[in-house]
Amino acid sequence: MDDQSHLLEEVRRGMIPAHIYNDEEVFRLERERLFSRAWVFVGHESEIPQPGDYVVRRVLEDSFIVARGEDHQVRALFNMCLHRGMQVCRAEMGNASHFRCPYHGWSYRNDGRLVGLPFHKEAYGGEAGFRRKSQTLLPAPALDTYNGLIFVSMDPDAPPLRDYLGDFTFYLDYYTRQSPSGIELRGPQRWRVKANWKIGAENFAGDMYHTPQTHTSVVEIGLFREPKAEKRKDGCTYWAGNGGGTTYKLPPGTLEERLRYVGYPDVMIERMKQVWSPEQLDLVGHDGFMVSAASVFPNLSFVHNWPRVEDSDDVLPFISIRTWQPVGPDETEVLSWFAVDAEAPEEYKALSYKAYLMCFGSTGMFEQDDVENWVSLTSTAGGSMARRLLLNSRMGLLEDDATVVPPLPPERFSGPGEAYVGYGEYNQRHLLRRWADYLERPAESAERIHVGRGGKAVTA
Repeated sequence: MDDQSHLLEEVRRGMIPAHIYNDEEVFRLERERLFSRAWVFVGHESEIPQPGDYVVRRVLEDSFIVARGEDHQVRALFNMCLHRGMQVCRAEMGNASHFRCPYHGWSYRNDGRLVGLPFHKEAYGGEAGFRRKSQTLLPAPALDTYNGLIFVSMDPDAPPLRDYLGDFTFYLDYYTRQSPSGIELRGPQRWRVKANWKIGAENFAGDMYHTPQTHTSVVEIGLFREPKAEKRKDGCTYWAGNGGGTTYKLPPGTLEERLRYVGYPDVMIERMKQVWSPEQLDLVGHDGFMVSAASVFPNLSFVHNWPRVEDSDDVLPFISIRTWQPVGPDETEVLSWFAVDAEAPEEYKALSYKAYLMCFGSTGMFEQDDVENWVSLTSTAGGSMARRLLLNSRMGLLEDDATVVPPLPPERFSGPGEAYVGYGEYNQRHLLRRWADYLERPAESAERIHVGRGGKAVTA
């Protein structure tokens, strides 16, 4: 993999070397060149609403305390004591004005400032030996938010988050901004699967093709009102900016009728009409498309669906947010949150949460179907034969790279980006091309930080 140009070019043309889903060298490059630069989701502001609230989240091996300080500012602090490197915060969530290292008792305010150093004068000679003033836990090199979603990047020169997301924000609003108050999260559920992280991200980005096969039983038991899983082919895939997803095709009707068909009550529909742009409303009301699963590169995904609940013909929509946290080339930690409009009626929130648990999460019916496939794929990709195989990911393309069907024109699809009706692997190719671009560019050296000493930081 010292010269991976041939592998990456195969990926760019839609022929995927099977071993990239279980290869130590590929994973090393992902760690060094991808997750050291990309924006990664670590939480939502609703998880830390009050000063002192915090959650602990990881970007690969790096642990961060995502905390709201007494000044109400949100920060992501590297969870490592400046003295001997012990994790400062051992709980996953809570409320604290200070964090105290259990090893030697160094203490930090929830904004990261070092405020307690036992025997500072006796052990160090005071400020002459260790400059306690202005010392802080290391902040994430870059932090930014969108609709309350908190992202960090290991790259201090990362582009602004809004630029990174690009036109995908148009679609992101459907999941995260159904009223002026935005969403609130419950969770996360957390579990590990013996599968490569890319598989889930690709699947949620645009794999409508697997639904009639993998999830047939979910339709057969009557969980959805659509009579056949093949109904997915009437929807479309879209890719815009740094993300893409899938849609369902809704039956004819007005905007209100189509949103009611999905299961939204009138009080929520009225708020959607207030906060969504005319183009966002037209995608549903005029074009008849409703967003379903989606992924933001590299490892953030969304689900929006509307199963039946209780013993009724009525459906209830739910929204879920998840990250595919790489543990190794053949293992992923999944973090799954339930998301709901903060202004939704309490009864709606309760039923929507029940719909989420039934379909996704650690015991969801869809989850069990998907993981069985992903574990098998990852296991098989680790063998020697997989290195001989180029998987065909060119669905939707002819031999000369022309598309099987043309993209939807603006009069049929009001959203930005490129959208295609029917089955195709357009989005998976977009996602993996971005993956290839990151892996192609060598990582730059990071600055070293001298703790408690004068002088400038030096480059490693």
